[in-house]
Amino acid sequence: MRPLTTDELEAGLADILASPRDDGTVAMIVRRPATNKREVVESGELNVADGLVGDSWRSRGSRMTNDGSAHPDMQLNLMNSRVIGLVAGSRDRWGLAGDQFFVDLDLSKENLPAGTRLAVGSAIIEVTAVAHLGCRKFMSRFGMDSMKFVNSRRGKELCFRGINAKVVKSGSVSTGDIIRKVRTDMV
Repeated sequence: MRPLTTDELEAGLADILASPRDDGTVAMIVRRPATNKREVVESGELNVADGLVGDSWRSRGSRMTNDGSAHPDMQLNLMNSRVIGLVAGSRDRWGLAGDQFFVDLDLSKENLPAGTRLAVGSAIIEVTAVAHLGCRKFMSRFGMDSMKFVNSRRGKELCFRGINAKVVKSGSVSTGDIIRKVRTDMV
């Protein structure tokens, strides 16, 4: 697929900005069992210790920790399904972004600041402060203009590339489940 131009990406902005602010939907779940491997699954288990069960988050580790272990605040990656739908084109390319959850929900910093808890299926996750940005892999898969679009000042504020989160209550999640903000005093 040909990467989109800046003008084509900007033309999709109104649809992205119309994402629900409160009650969204899980559009796709993708496990990453190994580097550059993807498994689209209809449902999965979220575990406080391991994140998405069957995903390689823990074994992959992170360059952002002193000892190279998995970063606890980067356990899950969520990306807006309208953004990935725009930059990836066909749905079968969504998994190339490397995120585990594609959701129809406004992921902006204003709507979901760090510390916000989200109920997804029977699990609860918490948005973390670690930025999620486009990288060389994202650029090679979706083009330079797409990377600039998600990493622009506006793209960062609206979290077009997505957000990081961690599991705070284990549970199950399925495609089609509602994802909504929860009050922290109810958790």
